[in-house]
Amino acid sequence: MAESTMANGNANTSDWQDRYYHVDQVLDRPGPRTDPSFAAGEGVKDFLRNKCKILVIGAGGLGCEILANLALTGFKDIHVIDMDTIDISNLNRQFLFRPKDVGKPKAIVAAEFIMKRVPGVKVTPYYGKIQDKDDDYYLQFNLVICGLDSVEARRWMNATLVNLVDPENPESLKPLIDGGTEGFKGQARVILPTISSCYECSLDMLNKPTAFPICTIANTPRLPEHCIEWASVLEWPRVHGDKKVDTDDPEHIGWLFQVASKRAREFNIEGVTWSLTQGVVKNIIPAIASTNAIIAASCCNEAFKIATSSAAYLDNYFMLIGTDGVYSYTFQYEKRDDCPVCGGESMDISISKEWTVERLIDTLTERQDIQIKKPSLSSGDMHIYFQAPPQLEQATRPNLEKKVSELVKDGGEITVTATTLPFSLSLRVTFT
Repeated sequence: MAESTMANGNANTSDWQDRYYHVDQVLDRPGPRTDPSFAAGEGVKDFLRNKCKILVIGAGGLGCEILANLALTGFKDIHVIDMDTIDISNLNRQFLFRPKDVGKPKAIVAAEFIMKRVPGVKVTPYYGKIQDKDDDYYLQFNLVICGLDSVEARRWMNATLVNLVDPENPESLKPLIDGGTEGFKGQARVILPTISSCYECSLDMLNKPTAFPICTIANTPRLPEHCIEWASVLEWPRVHGDKKVDTDDPEHIGWLFQVASKRAREFNIEGVTWSLTQGVVKNIIPAIASTNAIIAASCCNEAFKIATSSAAYLDNYFMLIGTDGVYSYTFQYEKRDDCPVCGGESMDISISKEWTVERLIDTLTERQDIQIKKPSLSSGDMHIYFQAPPQLEQATRPNLEKKVSELVKDGGEITVTATTLPFSLSLRVTFT
């Protein structure tokens, strides 16, 4: 019934009464896997439909699926945040949007679509960044679901919800359900801030960003990606100076495409296309509608279980692999004691006494379990090296050539900060 209502958009009184019939079968009586705290009947239905406030972050491929699922499951007070506008390339899988919506904010259009198709559901949109909102904003929600394609944004959201937790106030713990897809692969997980492992704990599971050696793209390109990187990293600055590439500007992408195509012809390389050019410079991950649907369903299933206690929720990681057949499994990812977000211990790092500050910085940027760009270092009141502001960078630049052992004692701690890091990382340094 819910599916036909969503498709036709003409919900009569009978449709409205019957929409949640199958959901009510779960909520009217306990089952074999029901949580002991489950209170079947009108009370739990009233909480789900009138009191539970849920936040969806992202209104793209995953977000569209999540919003529709939540509305049809019985959540009636939904908020959504997204900072993007609709592009024509979104229409093949982000089914809440139509050609007439191109250029409009995703959050606003998605909210209007859901409220029109599922009467009685209120969706409150915000067109902007998650960083625009303060702690009080996030404290109002019972649940948060992330359907983001940005690692940085997910790290920020994870750290924010962990920092919100007040041991004296149980209501400050906001469960985070995180979903992500990459082609035919996907994952969904339940994070109970400060209790279960957080997003930062499993950072080393992410694929390392692709990077091409400068010498290869400059002298011996072999792949179409090499030609595109050459156009973006080397040729653009040479021609345009300090002007930054706007990866959302079709004229900029077109320029890179033309220059990369010309270089590809010079080296007899085939395969440079507009879509590949856009994918390389924006680091676009292929999106498959079916994968989005499965992962979104998993996220919403967990949200329903947490909100109603009608079944045991995921503990704590679900993974889908659809590259060769379909395979899925669940496992418990354990907390890291040295996690900079939810762990209580400093991260240990062992380095040579001969290492310079510059080499330590290079190592930090390469480590998969940290994933940091342009880190600044300090120890106590001493500024070891700061990337900004310019005056401080200039003042601390001579330290780059100094040995770390000259500035920090064995077993001492270094604080690492960066604009891309939503927290301070504490390193305990030992010298070999």
